[in-house]
Amino acid sequence: MPELTANNTPQEIRIADNLIGGEYANAMQISHNKEEFIMSFFNVVPPGGRVVARVISSPGHLKNMIFALQDNLKKYEAQFGSVTQAESPKAEIGFKAE
Repeated sequence: MPELTANNTPQEIRIADNLIGGEYANAMQISHNKEEFIMSFFNVVPPGGRVVARVISSPGHLKNMIFALQDNLKKYEAQFGSVTQAESPKAEIGFKAE
């Protein structure tokens, strides 16, 4: 997957073998401290679930990710129609749903 560096030269980005297939997440938890945001993604299937990924990022990079997600959701809805927000979990699943 080629990416461009600051001077517009190609830089190869590799995907680790254990990430090629991806993981499905239907819940997430976010926490933060002064220096970073920690996003834990879960695949929850009652009666349990598992953490499928954890992403740690700086506040500045998180803002970029939020912008990219908002932009892509806007494009998705323009092509496929409005997305209805999923309901929050009705019960605790190992952490408090707020």
